[in-house]
Amino acid sequence: DRQGPYRAGAALQDLIKSRICSAPTDSETVRSEPHQSETNIVATVMSDVLTKLARVLEQRKSADTGDSYVSGLYAKGLNKILEKVGEEATETILAAKECQGQEETEHQLIHETADLWFHTLVMLSYLDLQPEQVLEELEKRFNISGLAEKASRQD
Repeated sequence: DRQGPYRAGAALQDLIKSRICSAPTDSETVRSEPHQSETNIVATVMSDVLTKLARVLEQRKSADTGDSYVSGLYAKGLNKILEKVGEEATETILAAKECQGQEETEHQLIHETADLWFHTLVMLSYLDLQPEQVLEELEKRFNISGLAEKASRQD
């Protein structure tokens, strides 16, 4: 049942929309409170979404495999999870190749990217790693040339 883990996703999408829509405008900002830009709100909500999803994935480790898609993946082991990550990566690539600015193909690309991210988070959870660790790594890369960062990994 693929709906189980995705029900939480729909609720989290609503949270994102409500946070962005309820962001104060410049005229509503109180002087004593710094104005949070839409970019900061999106980043905060993204982090919240990843944290909440990580919590759900952790709970699925002890769920019945008949009740949870993720629990079933955990029971099948790392190789099955990696197979799903690879499958979703391929589907994302194919969707990107088809994406030509048409709403339908853009929606398909977003859908496949969400599947890829989701299954990547399942993989991290299975390995007892957290999305915050990935976010910390990405944050370290700010203000570093991509070429310099790549060269540092080749040593």
